[in-house]
Amino acid sequence: MDIKIRKLINFEEDLCWEGEREAVPPLKQFAVAAVVKNPWAGRGYVDDLKPEIRAFAPVLGKLLTDRIIALAGGGDRIEAYGKAAIAGLGCELEHASALIHTLHFGNFYREAVGAKSYLGFTNTRGPANTQIQIPLMDKNDTGRRSHYLTVQFSIADAPADDELVIALGGATGGRPHHRIGDRYQDLSELGADVSNPAKL
Repeated sequence: MDIKIRKLINFEEDLCWEGEREAVPPLKQFAVAAVVKNPWAGRGYVDDLKPEIRAFAPVLGKLLTDRIIALAGGGDRIEAYGKAAIAGLGCELEHASALIHTLHFGNFYREAVGAKSYLGFTNTRGPANTQIQIPLMDKNDTGRRSHYLTVQFSIADAPADDELVIALGGATGGRPHHRIGDRYQDLSELGADVSNPAKL
């Protein structure tokens, strides 16, 4: 089985000022995406998605990881990361989810950046030019709020009805001038702990 990739997209931005103060160094955010033909399109309801997951998720995981590492200038430069998928209007949401919610996809990125945390994600359905929103978090510490970021962009002609958009996002640091603390401070103030934050 081969996956049909119609196009590949790189997105990047440098945030130089925030809150009327210069960001030193600028925060770099970036993303890469693949627009692919949905391998389940036109086949009706497919009960077992695993053959295509195992065939295509590793291909996309490695391809997109290689591209985002190159865009960042090395895996060690990435501090926050995430992933996203969009299903075209003629696709099941499950099809978009299938290709990103598997270790066959995500482990390429984790290993390349030396990450311990899970990848934040969005998966949705929409027409061409639907905004892609990739939530980011610290690659090793999910409670580090400074690195709660969102990379946003869109692709004017994708996804078509029978296509999926698969994307990875990253950032070189946290929000400039972050000052809302982290989860651990809240837990201490509330007398709770990481394993039971709501004290249930």
